[in-house]
Amino acid sequence: MAPKEPDFVEIAHQRAKEKKTHVSFPQLKYPSLRDEGLKDPVLWLTGKAMDDGAEGLWRVHDKLYDLESFIDRHPGGREWLELSKGLDVTEAFEAHHLNPSTEKMLSKFYIRDAKSPRNSPFTFQDDGFYRTLKKRVWEELKTIPKMENRRSDMVTDGLLATCLAASTIASWAENYWIATAACFVASVCLAWILVAAHNYIHRGPNFRMYYFNLALWSYRDFRVSHVLSHHLYTNTLMDLEVSGFEPIIFWNPRKERPFYADYAIVIEQFVFPFMFILNFLKRTSLIFLRPGFFTHHIRWHDGIGLLLPIWIYLTSGASFYHAVVTWLWINCTASFIFFTIGSNAAHHHPMIFKDGDEVSDVTPDWGMHELEAVMDRRDINDSHFKVMTFFGHHALHHLFPTLDHAVLEHLYPVFLEYCEKYKANFKETSSLDLFIGQIKATLKTRPTLLTEKKSRY
Repeated sequence: MAPKEPDFVEIAHQRAKEKKTHVSFPQLKYPSLRDEGLKDPVLWLTGKAMDDGAEGLWRVHDKLYDLESFIDRHPGGREWLELSKGLDVTEAFEAHHLNPSTEKMLSKFYIRDAKSPRNSPFTFQDDGFYRTLKKRVWEELKTIPKMENRRSDMVTDGLLATCLAASTIASWAENYWIATAACFVASVCLAWILVAAHNYIHRGPNFRMYYFNLALWSYRDFRVSHVLSHHLYTNTLMDLEVSGFEPIIFWNPRKERPFYADYAIVIEQFVFPFMFILNFLKRTSLIFLRPGFFTHHIRWHDGIGLLLPIWIYLTSGASFYHAVVTWLWINCTASFIFFTIGSNAAHHHPMIFKDGDEVSDVTPDWGMHELEAVMDRRDINDSHFKVMTFFGHHALHHLFPTLDHAVLEHLYPVFLEYCEKYKANFKETSSLDLFIGQIKATLKTRPTLLTEKKSRY
């Protein structure tokens, strides 16, 4: 019997304090290593492997598979299987493979049934919202022009070209105002390049995913923190894009938290400009702090971030010192812009699910949960350029992450039809409301009750 609503708040606070289970999904184990170390992607993978019962193999639903011999033949690239070995990849398998024939191929690698239940609350019933919608989308994709993604490619490549030109002018120009304007243009374009490159990181190997590394970040790390963590377990305790900001910024409703948590919007202004550099320093420090990190997790493309200052130095004719100062200005400003866009993109608002909120079903359909944890912006979705540079079409992107953003806009008629059929909670608002909502979310200390959710819709 479910607790009465007045009691749920105190029960939720107690669960959060004890850290034995998730708060909204108490049948699940509290994620191992969630609050340990530097909260880096590799540590997240290690902790998840401890909880998933995959026994060093790949788990999909309640079955274990050995995909070792398939790694080099995987159409999505070997990296996805390398990163996910030893994990429960049910959500990733379902969301990343729309073709129904994939399940038949997977069965060839079956080893045995798993010994423990899944440490995930989500279900994928054949007659449920997500799988039913996925089947219909698979058929709908056959009617969409195959070259639609060229629009996204042109936006992304155009941003790169503009960033390179503007960064050169910023260091070359002697006029203060021209140099400042060029720096700002280069910074905005660099931030937008990362947002646009995120469109390609969800897929198999492609050269545009490397654009993400221009800001000293690692697309490989982002594949873990964003694709395998945030996208699949949005706003739950397994979401590294929520836990990774703790104990500086808190987005989950918690009664016991530091006094400075109420000033998150102020803290963001001081932290966001240095996030690119801090991520680089954190990743570099792990080479010395964690044995085997360099061998297993450092790749050639980790050096791409150093190409931009080299480009500025070689093309502007400025001194090395001036080129580096210009690059740091561009990098820090781009970092502030990127993280400001990201934190206000879709997931932080009092009306959006966060771990701690009361749920009507502790074993929800995965697609239904994704819509509970997302809020789209009407004023972003009306332009493909804005979609590419401000994380637009966010709900559909979460449901079908491997599809190009230019393709997603064609799916709305089918998507809205199935949302109405299954009473799925697709939410839309304005960018301003979502920005204000993000601030309110950082101030939220009390979980949302079901009656409060129903009264808002």
